[in-house]
Amino acid sequence: MTQYQAPLKDMQFVLHSLLRIQETLAELPDYASVDADTINQILDEAGKFTGQVLSPLNAVGDQQGCKLAEDGSVKTPDGFRDAYQQFVEAGWPSLSADPEFDGQGLPAVMQIPVNEMIYGANQAWGMYSGLTLGAYKCLSHFGTPEQKKTYLPKMGEGRWTGTMCLTESQAGTDLGILRTRAEPVGDGSYKLSGTKIFISAGEHDMSENIVHLVLARLPDAPAGTRGISLFLVPRQLPDAQGEAGERNAIRCGALEHKMGINGNATCVMNLEGATGWLIGEPNRGLQAMFLMMNEARLGVGLEGLGISEGAYQKAVAYARDRLQGRAPTGERRAGQVADPIIQHPDVRRMLLTQKAYIEGGRALAYWTAMLVDVEAAHPDREQAARAGKLVEFLTPVVKAFLTDNGMICTNLAIQCFGGHGYIRETGVEQYFRDVRIKPIYEGTNGIQAMDLLGRKVLMDGGERLGLLVEDIQHFLQAHAEAPHVLKYQSQLTELMGEIGEITKEIGDRMREQPAEAGAAASDYLRCMGHLIFGYLWLRSCVAAQQQLDTGRDQDFAKAKLATAQFYFSRLFPETRYHLEAARAGADSVMALAEAAF
Repeated sequence: MTQYQAPLKDMQFVLHSLLRIQETLAELPDYASVDADTINQILDEAGKFTGQVLSPLNAVGDQQGCKLAEDGSVKTPDGFRDAYQQFVEAGWPSLSADPEFDGQGLPAVMQIPVNEMIYGANQAWGMYSGLTLGAYKCLSHFGTPEQKKTYLPKMGEGRWTGTMCLTESQAGTDLGILRTRAEPVGDGSYKLSGTKIFISAGEHDMSENIVHLVLARLPDAPAGTRGISLFLVPRQLPDAQGEAGERNAIRCGALEHKMGINGNATCVMNLEGATGWLIGEPNRGLQAMFLMMNEARLGVGLEGLGISEGAYQKAVAYARDRLQGRAPTGERRAGQVADPIIQHPDVRRMLLTQKAYIEGGRALAYWTAMLVDVEAAHPDREQAARAGKLVEFLTPVVKAFLTDNGMICTNLAIQCFGGHGYIRETGVEQYFRDVRIKPIYEGTNGIQAMDLLGRKVLMDGGERLGLLVEDIQHFLQAHAEAPHVLKYQSQLTELMGEIGEITKEIGDRMREQPAEAGAAASDYLRCMGHLIFGYLWLRSCVAAQQQLDTGRDQDFAKAKLATAQFYFSRLFPETRYHLEAARAGADSVMALAEAAF
């Protein structure tokens, strides 16, 4: 069975050639000392860990799942805990943690490739530490000095992990109707009671403690989202030395039986007078939670990317090995009964679709991470604010476009295997099951689409969209004579103009029919995803051509240009359909009477 191998060459291309990350980091005093050798060394070591330690456990976790004991404790699959201890001992959790709290202080753009490798090698394992960074940042921003001192060093080390406890059986996206209650004790703490569902890594045996960030209502809270507060609820209460002490009254009541990610404990968490502490201001919990949620949305998009890469690697290996029929261009394996299926045009179409979406997604994820660093650390606060607005704009696209593409890629990977793809022994079907949750996590992709069109475009008058357009236009002007820009820029500029027009059309129609934005949103996001991918693929073409011109890694550069040709010829034209669908209006989806469904 093929094991995951980190795509180091493409990761390095995106960071060094496409994004020119050293130039950006040089402008950020906190990260100016991070050089190319450091970046490459981190990537190399992460590649070894994910390929040699995590990848062999992927099928193990899927087959064994997690086990819930009568006392509410959870045993993870064989090897998971040992792998996590290696992860902690090597210092990986502290990579981008704050040096003030014993972290390494590296930029987010270094954390993201490492996380991609983890998700590509073993998605279920990666989720145990996946939400910890978001919880860490939330506490870092909104926590009290005492909370930071107690929790951040241990979370940064990975000794304590974090979760996000939002969802209740009656309250998914609509958090305004959640019922969990928090009663003040009088000593600054609260007693929380309620039940949360779908809590990833809510209980496990990997870390010494689990820090739950829980949304709940105070007794006098106003109705709706204006009455939600955020609480810190550790599994074990810190003792006098700040270490994990007495067990708190928050326990796993059940493990969900799921379609995929079986190696991760998805828990029903019962709070029965659990001790917690307020994070931030009363009734302002949603504001604090959104910081963690947006971090999680970027993470889920990255999960879709990583899983796609893992499935693609299996599909390529199989297509090179599987003999079936003769190549249309003539016999390629003399003396063999048939040629490898990678010689067949339709198999190449499926593999290239995966390759183009994965490489485009990698460019988008890493570019967004670089903007996160600029927002956090650029000394020019105007540039920092601009980067922050772009991150806000890109976040729903990263989450939705990369996870929808993950569905496409893993489905095609199975198809490349034919009937063997449907058989568990080959290992490829697990990726499809594991990725299926990603378009649902952290706000469904329909919610992401409405967030993009409604909040990030229409409600701000197109300011954030205008920043993206500025970047694209600046690039096109700077590289107007580049051969590949000349070849594909008309497609990009045409789509950019169409998006501008349809944005105005939808805004105008909403005055008469409020459902217009919701009806067009998913198609709109798909078009926006291709606009951003098209922009990044043009930048990749320029970088690849520069490699050719300087004689560096000719085969890689030629492959990059060939993949760009496939993307613009075969995938980018999808936007024509989605533009037409977005223009169809709300009547096409709202006219049917409810009883007729």
